[in-house]
Amino acid sequence: MATTEHPPSRLRAWMLQGLSDMGKRGGLTGPHAEPEPPHRGQRWWRVMCLTGVDYFSTLGYQPGIAALAAGLLSPLATIVLVVVTLAGALPVYRRVAQESPHGQGSIAMLERLLSFWKGKLFVLTLLGFAATDFLITITLSAADASTHLVENPHLTSTLGGHQMLITLILVALLGAVFLKGFLEAMGVAVALVGIYLALNVVVVISGLWHVLTAEHVVTDWTSALTTEHGNVFVMIGVALIVFPKLALGLSGFETGVAVMPHVQGDEGDTEERPAGRIRDTKKLLTTAAVIMSCFLITTSFITTLLIPASEFKPGGPANGRALAFLAHEYLGNIFGTVYDVSTIAILWFAGASAMAGLLNLMPRYLPRYGMAPHWARAVRPMVIVFILIAFLVTWLFDANVDKQGGAYATGVLVLISSAAIAVTIAARKAGQRGWTIGFGVISAVFLYTTVANVIERPDGVKIGACFIAGIMLVSLLSRLARSFELRVTSVAMDPMAERFVRDMASRKIRFIANEPDSRDRAEYRDKIEQIRTDNDMPEQEDFVFVEVTVADPSEFETCLTVRGEVLHNRYRVLTVESSSIPNALAALLLHVRDLTGRTPHIFFEWTEGSPFANFLRFFLFGQGEVAPVTREVLREAEPDRARRPRVHTG
Repeated sequence: MATTEHPPSRLRAWMLQGLSDMGKRGGLTGPHAEPEPPHRGQRWWRVMCLTGVDYFSTLGYQPGIAALAAGLLSPLATIVLVVVTLAGALPVYRRVAQESPHGQGSIAMLERLLSFWKGKLFVLTLLGFAATDFLITITLSAADASTHLVENPHLTSTLGGHQMLITLILVALLGAVFLKGFLEAMGVAVALVGIYLALNVVVVISGLWHVLTAEHVVTDWTSALTTEHGNVFVMIGVALIVFPKLALGLSGFETGVAVMPHVQGDEGDTEERPAGRIRDTKKLLTTAAVIMSCFLITTSFITTLLIPASEFKPGGPANGRALAFLAHEYLGNIFGTVYDVSTIAILWFAGASAMAGLLNLMPRYLPRYGMAPHWARAVRPMVIVFILIAFLVTWLFDANVDKQGGAYATGVLVLISSAAIAVTIAARKAGQRGWTIGFGVISAVFLYTTVANVIERPDGVKIGACFIAGIMLVSLLSRLARSFELRVTSVAMDPMAERFVRDMASRKIRFIANEPDSRDRAEYRDKIEQIRTDNDMPEQEDFVFVEVTVADPSEFETCLTVRGEVLHNRYRVLTVESSSIPNALAALLLHVRDLTGRTPHIFFEWTEGSPFANFLRFFLFGQGEVAPVTREVLREAEPDRARRPRVHTG
């Protein structure tokens, strides 16, 4: 009888389309996706434009935020920021590119340095701040794009007072694009960055011309500085104190490393030794940092000198759009409108880049930890989740660029600080004393900057804490729900182990699960006697012991290597290392069944103690109430009871 597919089923199929491809090479789309293996990549300067849509687009709001934060000292504070960028963040991320050439970034470096649950929890914490960084990039960019629309002289009367609605529409449009399917748009990124930077060059030249031709502008500024701060040493001191408020200008480095897989490199590059890719990525990072540093200094200078301080305040025409204000003021409304359109386009594309980063980052870690629901490997459900969160953030911050600046800066600074710490540890392990000291100093600078920013603007920590709490909660619930999955990806047996199994296959395959202690003759003799007594079995010694040693219980998936040995010239023992004893035993039993065509039996003793405490031991440490958990793993892995290996507990 023909059946009619109900709309919910079609919706489910559409939502989960591509689920099996998530987390694999080429399974993600967007600017941060890894290219397909045959894909040879792009020239580094083209890939730089993918970084640029995130990094360079901050010019849309950075000068205004700098003017609000530092006032007349904005140019001096910006110079401090540039020094920190070129002497701090740039060397750090050049080292990250060298240590992590496949786009994993500093989070992967720290993951390698830390093991067990503390490593997983630390990575989840960093993912919370990374999510803060990317989510606020989406909402802040959309808010600034709507500011450029609302403040455009041709549109103010029509769109005035609707900034919240416009921001939400832009965020929704971004989500719609990803629900439809977002393909890499390298050419679009190159065009957007090229046009945007060219227009900014025109604005900067025009601004510098007006500063130079109106001599009183410079004298008025220097006089005001002297009146307000006294002497140059006080100015430098205050600039050092306030520069953390300008930390938005440090964004883009993590994205620069994330796009590494797109860099073409050399003919002789391999996945293990991509020397050309590393070299060209360093060029990418350096060029982007130098270009941005030049723009940061010049734009902060002209906006501070040419725009009255009152115009930067919330509701002022230069708030969140200082360069656009100058474009309209000195180059006319036609050029200003072109500049607005360019700014809106690159800000929107920066949000797309951030969304692609989220979709690439979360499936890279959480499913591997067993800390993501099944649907989290599919693009569309995650897009909906992220867009809903972006709606909430936009509403909470009233679609205001200034209010979101602290949260954005916190996410950026935490990631840069973690990268600085990671390369410091890497340099120390490599025995590079000079680099260790240098990176240690850089780490201290970024930690100070992060703490200062958090104290001044705690919103970033609050949002980051919300993301971290959400990720932790969902991750732990998912890990609990997936505890009984068969989490072994492959089983390999050495010749001795195979010999034991094939020998037993001619009779009845009987295993005894044994927790290794002293491993002396008495231990194995007493264990056999105990199993025989508990199960009322006749005398026989046709058993093979299985001993599982827990390596890293925080790992979710593992490969099993089974080794066979004969102890005391009598007892056959299979030894295995795994993250979980029940999962390892279940996987071994299923492998033996498939290898021999016979149903294996395994014998346990009951574990003493509280069942709940034993379950927690299993969840956290891979052991505990082994017998019933092994049976449950087998039940989920093999629904056919007739083919399921037998579990006996006495």
